[in-house]
Amino acid sequence: MSRRDQIRMTEEEVRGFLKSKKTIILNSNGSGGFPHPMPMWFMLEDDGAISMTTFTKSQKIKNLRRDPRVSLLVESGTEYAELKGVVIYGHAEIIEDLEVVTDTLLKASGAGNGEAVREAIAKTAVKRCVMRVAPERVVSWDHSKLGGGY
Repeated sequence: MSRRDQIRMTEEEVRGFLKSKKTIILNSNGSGGFPHPMPMWFMLEDDGAISMTTFTKSQKIKNLRRDPRVSLLVESGTEYAELKGVVIYGHAEIIEDLEVVTDTLLKASGAGNGEAVREAIAKTAVKRCVMRVAPERVVSWDHSKLGGGY
């Protein structure tokens, strides 16, 4: 078995790892050809997609309208034997539907679904959109699977 196969996470491990994190690095392609990495709060959807919200006029959205290809990175660990991570490759779908944006903001906030909360969140939702990425390719690693050996 290759070292790559030894450290690869199972689908369940990837899901558990992603659910335990709040921040993901979104890499879009900037207009000058350079990657544009940005930290984003995210949600793992039941179908495995990643959802994030941002302002519709942000540089990220400008980049994604031009080229929807993205990579997403979540990582942890400080010592080699602790390193864990997941990279997701896919195409970002931009969703501007006010109900979807509001629902996503509500889920992400964990503030409940009361009418007063919904109205407050809807005020910011009009300026926002959802970026949704369905994984096309996933790469993962968990160096703790090596048992302390490098």
